[in-house]
Amino acid sequence: MTDYDAIDFFRGDEFVADPYPYYDFMRSRCPVRREQHHDVMMVTGYDEALAVYHDPAQFSSCNSVTGPFPGFPVPLEGRDDVSDLIEQYRDGLPMSDQVITFDPPKHTDHRGLLMKLLTPGRLKENEAYMWDYADRQIDEFVDKGSCEFITEYASPFAMLIIADLLGVPREDHELFRRNLIRTSGLGSTGDDTLAQNPLEFLYQQLSMYVEDRRREPRNDVLSGLASATFKDGSVPEVIDVVRVAANIFAAGQETTVRLLAAAVQYLADLPDLQTHLRKERDRIPNFVEEMLRYEGPVKGDFRLARRTTTVGGVEIPAGTTVMVLNAAANRDPRKFEQPDVFDPDRKNARHHVAFGHGNHVCPGAPLARTEGRVSLERLLERIADFRISETHHGPPEARRYQYVPTYILRGLTRLHLEFASGGRPAD
Repeated sequence: MTDYDAIDFFRGDEFVADPYPYYDFMRSRCPVRREQHHDVMMVTGYDEALAVYHDPAQFSSCNSVTGPFPGFPVPLEGRDDVSDLIEQYRDGLPMSDQVITFDPPKHTDHRGLLMKLLTPGRLKENEAYMWDYADRQIDEFVDKGSCEFITEYASPFAMLIIADLLGVPREDHELFRRNLIRTSGLGSTGDDTLAQNPLEFLYQQLSMYVEDRRREPRNDVLSGLASATFKDGSVPEVIDVVRVAANIFAAGQETTVRLLAAAVQYLADLPDLQTHLRKERDRIPNFVEEMLRYEGPVKGDFRLARRTTTVGGVEIPAGTTVMVLNAAANRDPRKFEQPDVFDPDRKNARHHVAFGHGNHVCPGAPLARTEGRVSLERLLERIADFRISETHHGPPEARRYQYVPTYILRGLTRLHLEFASGGRPAD
């Protein structure tokens, strides 16, 4: 019998390949429960997750990326309200210049800049490019009869779709591809082949674009980015605009790569489902939603309790680090019937919290959904009966996969596929 309390979820590797038994154990004890190693309050219940996400007045996002590491600069214990300490030391915390760590009203202002980029009209224009680029990317490997899906499709596809969304000139796309493509995504760990920090490259290029468009505006997306203002009409610093754009660039690529890989991994073992989705493409959007629920790309997100409060009847003292485990909430049996069963026709699949919830809900969610739908339609249309490579991943009864070794992300590092060379599905 596994002693789950004895295993360190954050530092150990026991739950990298399969974290779901740990989530079930924690939720079965209490949907809001303190883990034993780093004093983090783990939220594994669906309703409890929403309660935290929808209460930024009680739960700060200042530690949303780092959680309990490397700690807060001063002790937070013994107080009923640590809001003043959060504001006093916020700028010294890791990633404090990123919008994901902001709280209102600053977060509201900077998110407003981002939403001016992700308008329905711009997303629609971007979708036209998706179809074309999906075909071009598949062209690179379809005649080989095999591919490593993440490096040969998912990563370059996700990166260049976001580049196009932000208005990166087409003539610079290859520059972005050379500098930003990694084996396992833009922001992953475990593959350090880049000659420079990817964020440095993004900051440099995006700053150049914004400064150029402020000097000489054009009728393009970058000019809209450069001229965006806060709600009160004030003009943000160039670096503020760049950080917002870079955030959607990095986070959007990482999550989309994981989503695409999980979806294709699942379909590759089910040729009958591939056939059904080819014939009934209108089922693909709900398949994508169920995949986000069942195997979402983000394990969870952190918050810091400003004041002593309660969630799900459990007291959370001020200064407590809270981890909302999206992936656990998405398998809460109180919300999803038979949550460990993948049901492509699940009626409430879209109620998942794979993209978070509340004021920090992922602004790129509509983009990721469209990327998933377009990619699956094109892959199913152009490749007949793709399957998992047994040479690389073993037989069906003993598959071997490697997952990104972090407590934040959930996703494969490699996915090798095989299919008929130049294959096309039967009419």
